[in-house]
Amino acid sequence: MVFSSTIFLFCFLPLFLAVYYLTPLRWRSPVILVFSYLFYGWWKLEFLGLLVGVTAVSYVIGKYLSASADPARRRLLLSVGIVLNLAALVYFKYANFGMQALNDLLGMLHLSAIPFAKIILPIGLSFYIFHAISYLVDLYRKDAEPSRNFVDFASFIALFPHLVAGPVLRFRLLADQFRSRTHSLQLFGQGCLLFMGGFCAKVLVADPIAPVADAAFALNAPSVADAWLGTVAYTLQLFFDFSGYSTMAIGLALMIGFRFPQNFNDPYWSRSITEFWQRWHMSLSGWIRDYVYIPLGGNRKGPIRTYINLGLAMLICGLWHGANWTFIVWGAWHGGVLLIERFLSHRFGPSRFPVAIKWAWTLFLVMLGWVVFRAESMHAAVRMFRGMFGGNGFGLTAPMAWHVSTDRLLMMGVGVVLVLVLPWLKTDKARWTKALLIPLFVVAVATLASQKFTPFLYFQF
Repeated sequence: MVFSSTIFLFCFLPLFLAVYYLTPLRWRSPVILVFSYLFYGWWKLEFLGLLVGVTAVSYVIGKYLSASADPARRRLLLSVGIVLNLAALVYFKYANFGMQALNDLLGMLHLSAIPFAKIILPIGLSFYIFHAISYLVDLYRKDAEPSRNFVDFASFIALFPHLVAGPVLRFRLLADQFRSRTHSLQLFGQGCLLFMGGFCAKVLVADPIAPVADAAFALNAPSVADAWLGTVAYTLQLFFDFSGYSTMAIGLALMIGFRFPQNFNDPYWSRSITEFWQRWHMSLSGWIRDYVYIPLGGNRKGPIRTYINLGLAMLICGLWHGANWTFIVWGAWHGGVLLIERFLSHRFGPSRFPVAIKWAWTLFLVMLGWVVFRAESMHAAVRMFRGMFGGNGFGLTAPMAWHVSTDRLLMMGVGVVLVLVLPWLKTDKARWTKALLIPLFVVAVATLASQKFTPFLYFQF
């Protein structure tokens, strides 16, 4: 089940809210848990068992870890918990990739391939595994108190607003909210506005321009016009799709009294890749910083070690997104640019280039990265790069022109304008724009009913 579906809008959400608010406060966590399991199990019921298993194992290990005073025993319990969680992630997410890489190597050596059955990746696995690991690490560091009961912990892991595509949350941020949180018409109204805004971004902006990106990346020899139209389309699609989902998740949480942290902060206004990662998917970049970069040593062990730690953190970030060489190269690309920026900053001080040049250069680097991120293989990415830089001619080709309709170009233009004015739309001066959300939401719902189902992009991660 997804937020942008009629079954969620007209059945699941109204029923959940009605049951939730008719239930006494002390029983609301069980209500959240039951409905969250229903939400997740709607896709594939058998993978609900994996979610419950990860939750139960992490809860039990966390209970013993927090109760132990022996440092060696605590380290052992933490290690066991992390290994078990990562084992589930590696098996379901990376086994296919590993076997394919092994068979490719065997083929190069003229040896027979090893037959294997394809493993289906459970949606949301990367997110709830990271939630479980952060819980155990926070208990080990004594940054959080253990959950007061299994239902609260299971509700945190399965909380349907963030279950399948984030934001990536830490238990310590929500623990007190499970004990006590504020419910009011004002907060509920704010949550509704956020949900409607995210829904409109997904359905009215991201979905209409998706065919342009798909068409460009499917071409064998894209021209300059083909490749750049497709790249711009995907740059917009990914932002409005994923930020739209995050905004909907934050809004849904606020409807029931939970406050989620911000996940996007106008990332396409960044003036460096370093700043970009402070604005894009902020919950993931914060998780990588706190649970990968800092434990590796951060910047505490000299410049060389800092560069190594930063590069490893970004490689892990890339690999987290998917089992494909493209994601690894994308992580390496961002890691490499971050290293260069850090080196130049320490060597020569802050950049003296005009703000407009820094902004344009950063966006250019981000878009080059998105080509690798979107491509199905490195061969397909190279094909797009060849087209972007004039390797296949300049004009719009006939196969691409068939997909570039007036309405799609119009929505791409709307997307560009929205990216440019988003900082202003968040100010009090743009308060009047909230009145437009209701009619836009009605249009978005009508549009959803008349088009084919389009899943959120980050469901595959």
